This record gives sequence, structure tokens and C-alpha cells, in this order.
Amino acid sequence: MIGIVTLQIGPIIASLFVSFTDWDGLTQASWIGLGNYSRLTRDPLFEKTLWNTVIFTLGAVPLTVVVALFLAVLLETPKLIGRTLFRTVLFTPYVTSAVAIGLVWSEFYAPDGTLNSILANFGIDGPNWLTDLNFAMPAVIVVAVWQGMGYPMVILLAGLQNIPTSLYEAALLDRAGRWRQFCSITLPLLTPHLFFVIIVQFIMSFQVFAIIYVMTGGGPGNATNILIYYLYQTAFTFGRIGYASAMAWVLFLIIGLVTFFQWRLQKRWVFYGT
Repeated sequence: MIGIVTLQIGPIIASLFVSFTDWDGLTQASWIGLGNYSRLTRDPLFEKTLWNTVIFTLGAVPLTVVVALFLAVLLETPKLIGRTLFRTVLFTPYVTSAVAIGLVWSEFYAPDGTLNSILANFGIDGPNWLTDLNFAMPAVIVVAVWQGMGYPMVILLAGLQNIPTSLYEAALLDRAGRWRQFCSITLPLLTPHLFFVIIVQFIMSFQVFAIIYVMTGGGPGNATNILIYYLYQTAFTFGRIGYASAMAWVLFLIIGLVTFFQWRLQKRWVFYGT
């Protein structure tokens, strides 16, 4: 409890107070009330990074959930040889250092890297993936999906293992194909797990940092500069701790509101099987 209060609850309360001040972290803080929050409404870079965060979320979350669901169903196939090994390999990126992942993928995306070498074999001149305004964000999203698919895959695997096999046996007696079984049995009974996975992935997508920091540094031209990275820059590069604290609380409110509405709407699409 002392550790939680000192290292978590205490700093959270302190950041709320700091968000109402003009403070660089070193000199005396001056109280400015809602000045930082008012400034956010007139900050074009804040608007840009918020929009980039939304784009990243809309790209990364659906892809991560779909890929994780596909892998979970594939790995639950009884006839698949080496299922345990495949599960371990696919989960490994999730527990690997994001910095290491960012460095490896940066080399993969380099102008003379592996990806462009592969494309060159097909007569395709690959772009500078991480410095091109049109390709930088999609390239980062692909890395985020690859790194993050392991955790939801494990959650969905657990859900698949809890579905009674008798339901599939009854479906086979009714001559239902695999696709019909998936739509009528698997997907409905997995909705509680899917709901949990979507909420967690949404929260994580709004807090992604290391990949952006290592691979693009928010560039090119702020094309991949998302809200949490701009917050970091504001606090530790520009020395505006108060303004960064206001951003943090706005981010907290956004995540909290979206999560609240997802919980309120869960009964409309979550099927709790018995």
C-alpha cells in the first residue's frame, strides 16, 4: 500500500495540481487555473497528434483483434502439429522489449533493408517507409499489430477452450459447415472475450510510445506524432511540465469516456452463453 500510494496515487494527484500551473519542473510553479486546458484548444499540434492517435487506433485495434482471432482459431485446430511451439513463438513479441522490436523493424523498413530487397526481386521500387508521409503511419501500425497480437490471442484461445464441444457435435449433425459453426457458435460465445480484448487494445493504442520513439521520432512532418509522444516532448524536451500534465488528464478523460460508453453498450452485443 505504501508503494502504491507513493509511486502511483501520489503522482497522479500531484499531476492534477500541476496541470493548473505554469511549471518547468525546476523553478517555482505559478498558478494559472485553466490556462493550460484553454491553450490545448488553440494548439494545432495537439489537434494533429490527437487525430494521429485516432488514426493509429482505428488501424491497429481492428487489425490486432482480427489477426489474434484468426490465430486463436487456427491454433485451436486439433490436427495442427506443434501447437504449443506456435503459441510460444506468436506470444514472444508481446513480451519482447519494444525498443529491440523498433530497432529490428527499422532495419527491415530501411531504404536498403530486407523489405525493399524483397520487393526489388519483383521489380518493385520500394519507398522509404519510415520517412514517407504516406507510408510511415501504416508501417508503424503493422509493427504494433505484430507486437500486440500475442496477448489477445491467448485470451481468445482461453475463450475457445471454454466452448463446449457438444455444440459443435450438434452442429455437425445439422450439417453445418465450418463457417456456419464459426458464425453461429464460436463468435457469439467469444463476445465476452472479444469485448475485453477490444477495450484493452483501445487503451493500449492510446498509450503506445516506444515504437514511435525508436522508429520515427514522430516524423516525418509529425505524420506519426501521436498524443502520448507529444506529451513526452512537451514535458521532457520543451520543459513545460504543467502543460504536459494537462494533456495527460485530457488523455485520461478521453480513454475513460470511451471505455465507459463501451461498458454501457456491452449488453447490446455481448452474448453470455451458459
